[in-house]
Amino acid sequence: MRIRATVAAVSGALALSALAVPAAHAGDQSTSLPKPTWGADAFGTVAPSASKARVAAAADATEPVISKVVVNGGKNIVLGTTATKTVSVSLTASHATGVVDAYAVLWHGTDPSSEDTLDGVVLQNEDEAKCTKVNATTSTCKVTVTIDPRYDLYKNALAGTWHVAVGALAGNEEDAAFDDFYGTTRVQRLSKLTVNASPEPVKKGKTITVVGKLSRANWEDHKYHGYSGQPVQLQFRKKNSSTYTTVKTIKTNSTGNLKTTVKASVDGYWRWSFVGTSTTPAVKAAGDFVDVK
Repeated sequence: MRIRATVAAVSGALALSALAVPAAHAGDQSTSLPKPTWGADAFGTVAPSASKARVAAAADATEPVISKVVVNGGKNIVLGTTATKTVSVSLTASHATGVVDAYAVLWHGTDPSSEDTLDGVVLQNEDEAKCTKVNATTSTCKVTVTIDPRYDLYKNALAGTWHVAVGALAGNEEDAAFDDFYGTTRVQRLSKLTVNASPEPVKKGKTITVVGKLSRANWEDHKYHGYSGQPVQLQFRKKNSSTYTTVKTIKTNSTGNLKTTVKASVDGYWRWSFVGTSTTPAVKAAGDFVDVK
């Protein structure tokens, strides 16, 4: 056990009691904040001394070189109101003696050394990373992190960009690289979109009314609320076509509702399509078929 035991031991250095967050639940390792620069003592070794939060991976020729980090397969991390999500973190690093361990931490804020600006942290699940050799000097190491919106995402302001802190341990188990700002990932509030086109059936040339609602997860009360003021596209595809065409774009009202009218011409499917924002993923409603007589 090279990493999590020591990281957990120092994680009380900055307590979440200094922040407005819910009480910790049993077994939740993300409810205490690691001390600044998670690399310090992470592998049971002495981390390079640094006055800044960032420690460049290649600052010293003896340190492993971290060349690639991929979080959640390169996709955004989307969470609703209650279900946890476990995502993978893959790290590729090289050293003359090989690479035998790695760690990853997701954190939110601007400065990991300040409890005033560090307001979210999720540690990895594993005590050690699973490292697979690419060649004699390079390995790809994998860990997972589990995010629980009921505890880790205690406020909606946590939606958006999170930092990715990583570290790698050389095969000699003496040299290590640490970087609190290696990259970023995006954590978003799950969105939902409904549609209903009526009447069904309808006479050709008559008016069809299309309604719907755009909502998204609220991490503060664990419910879904309408997403107001957002542009949403009304799209249509003919009965025997596989392609949707945008007919018009309207904005959601103060409660996230949508309503518009169109003229009936041919049989087909109507749907709403939302392109998404930095905090909320894109979503499309399932098509609602209207039979035109």
